[in-house]
Order: sequence, then C-alpha cells, then structure tokens
Amino acid sequence: MNAFTSTNEQPKPPPAARDMQSVVDAALATLVAARFAPGRYARWLGNAREQRGGSGGEGGAVNPYGCADAANILYTLGHFPRTSDADEARERDAAVRALQEMQNADSGLFCEATHHTYHVTAHCAAALELFDARPRHPLRTLGFLDAPDALENFLEQLDWKKSPWNSSHQGAGIFAARVIAGEATPGWQERYFAWLWREADEVSGFWRRGAVATSAAEAEERRGAAGDERAPLFHSLAGSFHYLFNHEHARRPLRFPSAMIDSCLRIRAQNQHPTLGAAVSFAEVDWVYCLTRASRQCAHRFAEAQAALREFAAEYCDFLLMLVRDARTQGRPPFEDLHTLFGMLCALAELQTALPGTIRTARPLHLVLDRRPFI
Repeated sequence: MNAFTSTNEQPKPPPAARDMQSVVDAALATLVAARFAPGRYARWLGNAREQRGGSGGEGGAVNPYGCADAANILYTLGHFPRTSDADEARERDAAVRALQEMQNADSGLFCEATHHTYHVTAHCAAALELFDARPRHPLRTLGFLDAPDALENFLEQLDWKKSPWNSSHQGAGIFAARVIAGEATPGWQERYFAWLWREADEVSGFWRRGAVATSAAEAEERRGAAGDERAPLFHSLAGSFHYLFNHEHARRPLRFPSAMIDSCLRIRAQNQHPTLGAAVSFAEVDWVYCLTRASRQCAHRFAEAQAALREFAAEYCDFLLMLVRDARTQGRPPFEDLHTLFGMLCALAELQTALPGTIRTARPLHLVLDRRPFI
C-alpha cells in the first residue's frame, strides 16, 4: 500500500444524472414550429404569438431573434447544418442571407422592438459568426467610438446604478459587434478592458464600482433616493455577465473573482432573485456563468460553489422536465419564445460542462460563448 491507495475506502458513485433529452427534443420541435422557410424563423409561438397580433402580426413575422436564435439553438444542441451535406449547405446559405438582409445598409445596425439596437446588432453578428460569416455592411453607426475618449465617455454615461442589466446590452454589445465584424483594433480593445478593470467593484466583484447595491436591504433603502437609487444586486450580476463573456472571449482576467463568487453564492442563499431556476429565461445562465467562470480564476470557496451549482442544476432540470411533461399532457408548446429558449439551453450547456455527469443528452451541449462573445 502507498499514499495513493486505500484498502478500506470505496469510491463514491457518481451523482445520478438528469436525462434532459426530452427537453432537447422539445426545443428541436419548437424550431420546426417556428420555421417558415430555410433560415427564416418567427420568434414567438402559442400565446406569446397571439399577444403580438397572431400569425398576421408581429408575432407571426420573420424576426431577427427568431433567425439568430434558431442558429444558436441548433449549434447548442449539436444539430448545426454542415457544409459537407448538400441540403445542409443550402440551409446554411439561406440562414446567412436571412440574417444579412435584416441589416440596415446605411447605419450597419440590426433592429427589433424588444431590445436596444446594439444588442440586436451584436446578437445577429454573433449568429452569423457561427456560419463563418459577417454582417454584409460596415457597422457605420458605431464608428464614433474610435474617436479619442469616445469609448470611455460612452461607458461612463451608461446607467450603472438604476439599470445595469439593460445598459449592459449596450456596453457589451458594442464590443462584441465590433470584434465579430472585424472592426475593433487591438488598441481599441485595450482601452475597453482598461476601463472595465479600473471600474470593477471590489465589494461585489461586479461592474461598476460605487454603483452596486451589495444587498437587497441597501437597494430597498436607496429606492426613491434622488440621484442614488440602486438596482437589486442580481441586476448588477446580470449586467456584469455581459462584460464577463467579453472578458472570457478575450482571455482577460477578472480583477475581483473571489468577490464575484461571494456575490453569486449570497444571491442564491438569500433567494434575492426568486424566479431563478423556475423560469425559461436568461437569468439562469447569467448566474451560472458568473459563478463557474469566476471559479476558474481562483479557488475561493470552490467546494461551496460546486455544491451550489449541483443543487441548482438538480432543481432547474426537474423544473424543465416537469414543464415539458405538463405541456405535452395539455397539448400546448412548452416553449413560446425562441430567445428565452436559447437562454435556458445556454444554462444547461454551461452546467453540463461545469458538472460532468450531472446532465445527460444524446449529443453533448455546446455553449456558443465558448466560440464567440454575446448572447
């Protein structure tokens, strides 16, 4: 016997895996239902479509998020069309054309009613990247950011206190869109990350320093305070998620990863975002990704982080399995929005990688953020 063997201890069996193939199958069926033609998809189904004017209104129209997220979902689930197959190659070409045609030739931007144009632009550019393609026209409107101090001034004026979540769609979108389009010089990227390094918050680990409410109590205390109202801590997490995936793409270090881990664990332990793990949304991947990626950069509370992730994964998988079962029983679509469906699948993909053996699917899930920034 040596230091690496034991005659008494038996290896612990791996934790039981949740079989999530029924959720994958439901997601693929959702794409079929949303598809009009090769590469062309609606975003909404069911009640969500009816609330937006039905098949003859906005809800039943070809949509930038429908088209982009169809590509994102196929990539995530391991069903992305291949160039080696003639039919799939035609599908790829049609998808690229559908997305590129949505770009405004003058501004270079993409538009959709539910999100800021910088978010839509980054999201569509990111989907095109999956096909090794780019937007057809230069992102002319974003050219102002090349002027001296323009980038820093733009980041400075975002609403970091009251609206860090929505504002991050702009602050992260400008970087992702320009990088993917090949319009971000190395020097410009250095300026971007230098500003974020300076402005990282030491207490929460999030962005921006001096703007984050570190507890629900603080957010409540500041509610209505003229000029100093703060959003809930989870909103700063969700906003910081967008800057974090830009850091991950560029292989940049976090300034305060241990503080980010503390904040993630506190949010979960104190139930600061009550719908976390009980919705089909992006909130789940926001929380999971912040915790997993901060844990890659330091060993702070690693065992606690792993335990929190395992507990969350079990609860979230059970919620999704029940959602799909109930929808099948009731004869309704389990997922009515391709965009939020994609967000949910991102959370499963990150959990499957972070917790080997916990989530089982017929094909491994692939997080698009490991290929390029922005969701």
